[in-house]
Amino acid sequence: MMAAATDAILARLMGLHPKVIDLTLGRVQRLLAALGRPEATLPPVIHIAGTNGKGSTQAMIRAGLEARGDRVHAYTSPHLARFHERIRLAGALISEPALADLLDECEAANAGQPITFFEITTCAAFLAFARTPADWTLLEVGLGGRLDATNVVDRPRLTIITPVSIDHQQYLGETLPEIAGEKAGILKRGVPCIVGPQDEAALDVIEARAARLGAPLLVHGQHWHVQADRGRLIYHDETGLLDLPLPNLPGPHQIQNAGVALAALRALGADAAACEAAVTRADWPARMQRLRQGPLVQAAGACELWLDGGHNPAGGAAVAATLAAMPARRTHLVVGMLNTKDIAGYLRPLAARAESLTAVSIPGEPNTLPAAVTAEAARATGINARTADSVAQAVAGIAAADPGARILICGSLYLAGRVLQDNG
Repeated sequence: MMAAATDAILARLMGLHPKVIDLTLGRVQRLLAALGRPEATLPPVIHIAGTNGKGSTQAMIRAGLEARGDRVHAYTSPHLARFHERIRLAGALISEPALADLLDECEAANAGQPITFFEITTCAAFLAFARTPADWTLLEVGLGGRLDATNVVDRPRLTIITPVSIDHQQYLGETLPEIAGEKAGILKRGVPCIVGPQDEAALDVIEARAARLGAPLLVHGQHWHVQADRGRLIYHDETGLLDLPLPNLPGPHQIQNAGVALAALRALGADAAACEAAVTRADWPARMQRLRQGPLVQAAGACELWLDGGHNPAGGAAVAATLAAMPARRTHLVVGMLNTKDIAGYLRPLAARAESLTAVSIPGEPNTLPAAVTAEAARATGINARTADSVAQAVAGIAAADPGARILICGSLYLAGRVLQDNG
């Protein structure tokens, strides 16, 4: 069966609700009831919320669990190149025929009633997970937590809240405590929660909700600690100390993500070998990923070509810190962003690291920020900026002007996905 089959179904599902995002649990609970409540029969669930680091943390936990022979389902969003990336069944991406059948079943059960694309596709993932034997189910929250479509599992085995920062204010609230309250909505009575590094205002909210629910917390800086020391990752908690290699996922921020993953694995009884696999075997594309082959790499010539999907101020700070830790090299940015993002907040940390910025619009994305607007915002932060009609044009122009430099394509997961698609 060709991928066009699922593409056609997914296109139809996009039209079932006028809003792309409309947070509520009512519609998804209605459809799950019609499907026989698959969310009640999932393998043990680890539910992950937070603003930044959810995907990397999930990838590390999966690597650790799989290293000890466990079969792991994983759900993540958005996808980069193909929708199938969102649903991993017992270690393998869902097949085209299986996905088409599940989407057809969910569409029929929904019977044309209003439901968002994310809600109905989450129901399809739950069906797949409930019908395929596995030891664990890793669920990444799509947006927020309290009213996210994934938040229908009554009794997960473990919940996780990665660092919370300002993002998606139009849906989650304008202040950090408001946003933290939405993330903390995944906490369940009596279920342990791993809490990553947090601003004090966010942690206060999480701790207050946990106290009301009697949910035990394992908090960074209180119950577990992680740091890089002399080229090693040092983690310790009440169980003892782990001296591990640095994460294979690049960037100083991955130390914190690794700490969250290790705290989760220790809570699940993982041994030192599984913990080492978590930090050395994780695979998570478009997070400071070095591109080494494909048409864009050829266009870059002697330049290094990198790709990152971070898109909010915390993501910009993480990229800047990663660049600062890399060998010195003139760095040029190719940036495309959505018009819903804090572009100035994203670019401000990068200004000191960028020799130039070439702005592009994201192809095929209705909410793209026009390249000219991105370039203007970059100039306001002090970055020398221009525009290009495409990423390929931008890369070729930089390579011609500054051979041997570093080129980083960044600003949006949607742009990163398009780059991976076009680059093969």
